[in-house]
Amino acid sequence: MRRLFRPVFRAVLLSLGAAAAIKAPPAHASTVSTATFYSPALARDWSYVVYLPTGYRNDAGHYPVLYLLHGNNGNAMDWITQGRLQAAADTLIERRAIVPVVIVMPQGGTDWYVDRKEKMESAFFDDLLPEIERRYAVSNQRNGRAIGGVSMGGFGALRYTLEQPERFCGALLLSPAVYSNEPPLSSAARYVGVFGDRQFDPHVWHALNYPALWQAYMAKPWRVPMFIASGDGDLVIQAEASQLYTRLRLANNPAALRIVDGGHTWNVWRDLLPAALTYTLDCVR
Repeated sequence: MRRLFRPVFRAVLLSLGAAAAIKAPPAHASTVSTATFYSPALARDWSYVVYLPTGYRNDAGHYPVLYLLHGNNGNAMDWITQGRLQAAADTLIERRAIVPVVIVMPQGGTDWYVDRKEKMESAFFDDLLPEIERRYAVSNQRNGRAIGGVSMGGFGALRYTLEQPERFCGALLLSPAVYSNEPPLSSAARYVGVFGDRQFDPHVWHALNYPALWQAYMAKPWRVPMFIASGDGDLVIQAEASQLYTRLRLANNPAALRIVDGGHTWNVWRDLLPAALTYTLDCVR
């Protein structure tokens, strides 16, 4: 009987285990939602979109966090609807190319992420970061925080990185509107009412653009790796992206450059996003 009992007992256990595995609920899938909070710097409610990875739990320790800034007159949800960020992040996490990460996409309007029309830069650092770190299980340390942006958002992401490199361990800049001289006549920077009170003022532009921050950044001990990319049909910006990359590398600042087919469109940025996320989030711990 013992010789018969053991195989039968083992078969029953295996059968029960298989049934339990079938009935076990799947891990919570990744989610995308919109949230709003009051920003003292803006003196109004401010919204953002947040991606939470599969299996996210508030009591599961601190997740790294990536802040992504959208383009001029765009929308925070563009990263999801046009960039297909959720699918890209899900795939990269599943393949273990990146760690599970919380991604926050604030609504930036046409403010170019500076303290001009509104105090958007102050709101980002003084209001948004503390709000996210209070509300979600995310890191408040440099090695758990990264930033990125597209076009106007690339301008903001580069500015924030150079201003406060102690805050970010990596950055991604997709077709960044960071014209080292003056923006071309077709650039939105000239007519959004940010860089000048009634008309575009080159002095305001130069005071807020990245070259004005370069010396102070280089005097600090932190170096932020940057992923920089553009479409080759975006003639001025791809030249500026290449110049920024060269300047960084000559200063021994880690950087990667990708110039691909295409223009200043989400078709280009969507295709670049997996490589950009992989490079930028390699720094998080």
